[in-house]
Amino acid sequence: MRKDEEVDGEAQRISQMVWMLFMKIFADKEDEWKKSRKTYKSPILEKLKWQNWAADENGLTGDELITFINDELFPVLKTIEPTDTDQSVIVKSVFNDTYNYMKKGTLFRQVINEINKIDFFNNNLDRHVFNDIYESILKELQSAGSSGEYNTPRAVTQFMVDMIDPQIGESVLDPACGTGGFLTCTLDIYQKKMDLIKVL
Repeated sequence: MRKDEEVDGEAQRISQMVWMLFMKIFADKEDEWKKSRKTYKSPILEKLKWQNWAADENGLTGDELITFINDELFPVLKTIEPTDTDQSVIVKSVFNDTYNYMKKGTLFRQVINEINKIDFFNNNLDRHVFNDIYESILKELQSAGSSGEYNTPRAVTQFMVDMIDPQIGESVLDPACGTGGFLTCTLDIYQKKMDLIKVL
């Protein structure tokens, strides 16, 4: 992303990454919702879904990709009509004040292909790596501290969750959730306990 001269600084790079990661995560969640909710209806048109324009590593690229993002994807998602689900509200709120800063479609395709390698739902290591990447970017931002954004070292979050020892069936709240470090560590503990139950 740094090779694209139109992206000016870390703040724009984070903004760019956020909406792209949102699209990838939303696509993965929709696969899950379709299995668990028989009446689930996506608020996003088929053509605009991540898996239909971004998932193919040899798909849209160059000027064609930039034109699609700027002239089709963003205008529709910024004005998405509310449906009977909260998902439409979430999508619209994410894209309402979001912009595409990248102008070189070939570089854009390279970034998309890297994002596609991340498995947020089946790989806990990928979740931790993503958190670490985000936190390292925050450290580079000179304004991070003055914006009230601070990260808790992973060793600290792991220690706190180990001490709390959450049990299956209990609810967990992280009111200052940033990259989800506490929640990710909690999910890891839940998974280990579920695996132990299966063995027994």
